[in-house]
Amino acid sequence: PSGVGASEHWQTVLRGTRRIGPITLFDPAGYPTRLAGEVTGFEATGYADSRQLVQTDRWTHLAFAATRLALADAGLPQSSPDPYGYAVTLASSSGGNLFGQRELQRLWGGPSRTVGAYQSIAWFYAASVGQLSIHHQFKGPCGVLVSEAAGGLDSLAHAVRSIRRGTPVVIAGGTECPLSPYALACQLAGGLLSDVADPERAYRPFDAAASGYLPAEGGAVFVVEELGHALSRGARIYGELTGWGATHDAIHTGPDTAGSPAQYARAMRLALDRAGVDPDEVDLVLPDALGVRRYDRTEATALRSVF
Repeated sequence: PSGVGASEHWQTVLRGTRRIGPITLFDPAGYPTRLAGEVTGFEATGYADSRQLVQTDRWTHLAFAATRLALADAGLPQSSPDPYGYAVTLASSSGGNLFGQRELQRLWGGPSRTVGAYQSIAWFYAASVGQLSIHHQFKGPCGVLVSEAAGGLDSLAHAVRSIRRGTPVVIAGGTECPLSPYALACQLAGGLLSDVADPERAYRPFDAAASGYLPAEGGAVFVVEELGHALSRGARIYGELTGWGATHDAIHTGPDTAGSPAQYARAMRLALDRAGVDPDEVDLVLPDALGVRRYDRTEATALRSVF
C-alpha cells in the first residue's frame, strides 16, 4: 500500500502518509470491516505476460512485480545464467484468495458447476514460488514458509541458511492479498479486526483508542546474496543479515491472551546475541504493532525489557 517500488515506498515512509482506504477489490458492504490497505495504481500487465496473469492470482502478480524490481535494483539478470545458483524462498499465509473465490463461486453458483483448469495451481500457498522459479529459471532449493505475519522475516533467515549450504543468491520476502469476501470473513472470525469507519482512526497501534488491525495487500522481495559473490560483481549492498531469533510459547494461548512478553524478549535477545550487538547499539526497532491493546501491551513490555 505504500507504493510500487522501493523509492515510492521510502517517500511514503518519510512523509508519514497513511495509505488506508475503502476496500475496492470487492464490495465490502455488509461486513463490519470495510477498510484495508490496497496497492493503488498497480498494473500487473507491466510485470507478467497475459498467459501468466490468467493462470495466477493477484497475490502472485505482486510477487512477479516485486521480484522483477528487486533483481533490477540488485543489478542481476531477470533470467539466471546459473540456474542452480539462484533460489526462491518466499512467505505466504493465505494464498490466492481472489482467484479461489471466483472459481468456487462459479462451482457452486454457476450453471456449469465447474472450476477452471488453473484453480489447482493458482490458489495454494506455494504458487508464487513455483511461478517465479519457472519464469526466472531459478532452480536452486526453493520453498515457501507459512508462519503468518512473521513469514517474511523467517524467509530472510532461511535464505541465509540456503546460502551457507552453497546457493549464492536467494530471492526472499513475501507477498499477500487477503482481500476477498472469504478471506475477510476468515480474518473477522479471529475477532481482531478494526470496525472503525474513519481511515484516520481505524488503525492506532500502541494507543488507548486502538480498535484492531486492518487487512492489507502487498509485500516485499529482497535479493539475499553471499558476500563474496556480491563483492566480486561490484554489487551495491544495502545491509548485512547478521542475527535473528524465533521463539514460541505454547502455554499462553487462547482468545484472552496475547503470548508471553518473555518469549518476545527472548527472540530479540537471541537475534542480538547472534549478531554480536548490544541493545544500546540498535538505532531502529520495527514492532509488529497489531493495534490490539492486549497484544500491543505485551509487545511494549518485551521491548522495554530488552531496550
